[in-house]
Formats: sequence, C-alpha cells, structure tokens
Amino acid sequence: MRTMAGLTRRQMLLSVPTVAFARQALAVGSPSISQPGGAAPIRVRAINHLGLAVSDPKRSVDFYQGLFGMPIQARVESTTILRIGAGPQFISIAPVAANTSPSINHFCLGVEGFGLDRVLAALAAHGVAKSETVGPMKASVTMRGDAADLLFGDPDGIVCQLQAADYCGGSGPLGNVCKNVERSTKKGLIALRDLNHLTIFSPDSARANKFYQDLFGFGIRSYQGPTAPTLAVGPTVEFLMFTGGGAPARGAAPAAPRPASINHGCMTIDTFKPDEVLKTLETFGLKPRETAQGPVGPMRHYVTMRMENRGGAPEGTPELYFTDPDGILMQLQDTSYCGGSGFLGNSCR
Repeated sequence: MRTMAGLTRRQMLLSVPTVAFARQALAVGSPSISQPGGAAPIRVRAINHLGLAVSDPKRSVDFYQGLFGMPIQARVESTTILRIGAGPQFISIAPVAANTSPSINHFCLGVEGFGLDRVLAALAAHGVAKSETVGPMKASVTMRGDAADLLFGDPDGIVCQLQAADYCGGSGPLGNVCKNVERSTKKGLIALRDLNHLTIFSPDSARANKFYQDLFGFGIRSYQGPTAPTLAVGPTVEFLMFTGGGAPARGAAPAAPRPASINHGCMTIDTFKPDEVLKTLETFGLKPRETAQGPVGPMRHYVTMRMENRGGAPEGTPELYFTDPDGILMQLQDTSYCGGSGFLGNSCR
C-alpha cells in the first residue's frame, strides 16, 4: 500500500483543477458562520441523516456494521437505520428501486422547533409546493403511524428531508423515539463520531447555493475555490457543498451538463491519521482505486490532496474516500474538519 508520504507530486496534482485562487479569498481561523442578513425562515441545527439505496441491503448493513460497528437505531419496513456515533445522526439503508442504480438518494436536515405546518408554509413561500409526490420544487408528507416524514425536491430534484433536530427515524409525532436500539453484532474497526458534510453535483451550483441560503439562511463555512463556497449547517463544522455548472475553460467546447446527484457523504472520526485509516480499510478488504483518475469501482479507497488554490494547506489537505459494496462514495475526515485549510482541513473563517 502506498503511504501518504509516498504520494508523488503528479498524483497529488491530478486532483487539483487549473484555476487561480487568490490567497486572500481563503478562510482562516476557527470555524464559525458568516450569516447573510435576515432571519432564516427554517433554522437548521445539523445534518440528520443520509439515505442509501442499495442492491443488497443485508450485505450493506453487514459492511457498515463490520467496518464501523454501527448499532441499528430503528427499523422501518425494509429500511434499516444505522446510528452514527451517539446519534441521532444515522445512515438509512433501503433496497434500490426498480430500474435505478444504487446511490445516496436523499439527505435530511434537522430543524430547530420543527412544526410541520410552519415548515410547509416556509417551503411554499420559497416556491416549493405541497404535492402527492416528491419532485423538483415539490414537497410531500408521508405518515408512519403518528410520525410525519417531510421530503421535498430542490430546483435540481435533489431530495431533501426536513425533520426535528432529534429525529432518529423512530416513532412518536416527531419520529424521535428509538427505544429498541440493537447493538451491532460486530465490533467494528473504526469508531464514527458524526456526519460532517455532503457534496452535491448541480448543473447550476450558483442557483443551488442561493436557494439553500435563502431557504435556510446558511452562511459560508469556507471556500474550496473562488466560486466554491461551503454552506454552514448549524453551529459546529457541518456543511453542504454544491459543485458543477462552471464555465468551460477558455477555448474549450461546453461539456454536457453533469446530472444532479449527491456525490458523496462524509463522516468523521477522532484522531484522523490517513495512513492508519487506509491500512484499516485494507484489512477489511478494500483496495486502492484502479487508476488515479476515472471511475472508481466498489470496495476501493483513495486519498486526494486539496491544495492551496482550493482552500487547502500549502502542502495539501488530505481527503480520504472509500466506496462500499455498491460503489457508493463516502469520505472520512477528522471530527474538526470544516472544509478549510490546514492538514486536518479545520481552519475556517
């Protein structure tokens, strides 16, 4: 296995876009939020969960429990809810729908003082209409007993769920009752602490950023390029990042727009040491990615170096990724990671 020290300069630069980024545009200091003017109509506390649609739910549950020792926080029909850290954050694992591919098919934000009618009214005020089905700029409510699950599609059709900040996927009017937590039968090799961020591909990232800032009042946590802000979710280090839709390089033909999708989710661990994490992943059967660029297959791992022109450290900020049995991409970083500079990516505005 190649160590971090063994990464060549060429391999590190493969992950760096050719764009100039003035140093004064970088965020420095400790994590905080730069809030736009006005109160947010929907105040978000944290990223609550992300949903995986997989080809073999049992295999995926075994994978995530074997690697991370995640307890089962709740079960909802064919969906298994795996707790991250102390909860209530979680990953939900459900069978993929017919004629679709495995993916991260939605994410959820935990709302302070969640009230269904109030949240629906705020969505309507921002052009998201209540509907029987979820779609671009459409919201739908599904009842599970006395618990209401609210999902809506953003302008690109990315599905976002809004629930109470202590939502655990369980019962009760707020879905926050999870009494029958099942301990993992597997100890796990890496202890997870929290959900950290989601990176989402959008054909129009500027529009996506504006939509989420207007709806939730998100400030900017950090920058990963002159037009690549990360949107601060809650008071700690969590964020959303929308990327894509940029102008082609000078003289280049416009590329076909990349379909909107949730590219990856990131979880955090204490004492992030990339070499040690890579060794652990390999003991669990993951292998280095096939090539430095191009598609990444299932059960692979790799590290990219986010350089200074993308808001990283001068020597590069290591960012560690792996794929699960379906090839779904996930990231692991330190609990202090905020998408900023420094070796741990924890230096933000």
